Amino acid sequence: MAPPPTADAATSALRTIFDEAGVEGFVHARDIDGGGEGGAGEGGGREVAFRADAPVIVASIRKIAVAVAYARQAAAGSLDRAARHTITAANREGGGIGTDSCRHDVTLSTRDLAFFMLSMSDNAATDKLMEILGTDRVRAVAAELGCPRLPVGRYRELWDPVWEELGLDPDGDIDAQLDRVGEDRIRGLAMLDPARSASSTPREVTSMLTAIWRDRAGPAEACAEVRELMSHRLSVHRLVAGFDDDVRIAAKNGSLWGVLNEAAVVEYPDGGRYAVAVFLRTPALGGRNPAADAAIGRAARTAVDHLRRAPAAATPEETT
Repeated sequence: MAPPPTADAATSALRTIFDEAGVEGFVHARDIDGGGEGGAGEGGGREVAFRADAPVIVASIRKIAVAVAYARQAAAGSLDRAARHTITAANREGGGIGTDSCRHDVTLSTRDLAFFMLSMSDNAATDKLMEILGTDRVRAVAAELGCPRLPVGRYRELWDPVWEELGLDPDGDIDAQLDRVGEDRIRGLAMLDPARSASSTPREVTSMLTAIWRDRAGPAEACAEVRELMSHRLSVHRLVAGFDDDVRIAAKNGSLWGVLNEAAVVEYPDGGRYAVAVFLRTPALGGRNPAADAAIGRAARTAVDHLRRAPAAATPEETT
């Protein structure tokens, strides 16, 4: 049997993964059942941290908090899961997937709005659910779950400041206008700078996940529903690709210009449960990036493998 990995070895392995992919990486992983009580979302002292407290752009990982707000209301009987809601042009930004790219109005149940939001990261479904829940409620839930700076709002509220900063007409052809915008201007957007915009940290995100998996994010019924919804993720090319088929993974990914992320709970057949979040900043603003996608899976697997083999006291940390 191989000796337990040292903290330095885990940190070095993560650094190598990111260097080889040509990306800047941020990681936090924790053993959900590793003992200790801690705060509302803490899972004890077993963790792997690589720049885990640095602010990061979360992109669509914010939708986890929206799902918790929905599930709480549904569990309380304040929201009918079967009620029908119509997604219209007012909710669609276009160019996305799911109902966001539909040409005509689509009617879904409240539950299915949450399902589309988490399984395929449907922005229009998210926008409609935000309309139903209200920004203030979602913001309060995010703060309670330890993510007080998480971006919250309908998509028009989040994106109109971006179009204004770039001098674009939000009612015109955004894609055509973006084609004329230089990369330097996009890189300089406040939305992509965690010091100037809504953000979170890898540690905060795994704390939120841990709260959900330990039934501390709300009533047990609500937490169970969020776990079930997250288990239907369609994306399998990033974090999921780092693990064997017998490992259950419930995850949410996120992407923006130069940003690739994924946060998940990984559950092994032996009962081990681990919350892990990997955030990347990439040199390319868009397009396919197989090396970066693979780095997310490799980093997540490296962190979880360390937790499964290391003594309870080991907590590797990279702070620079």
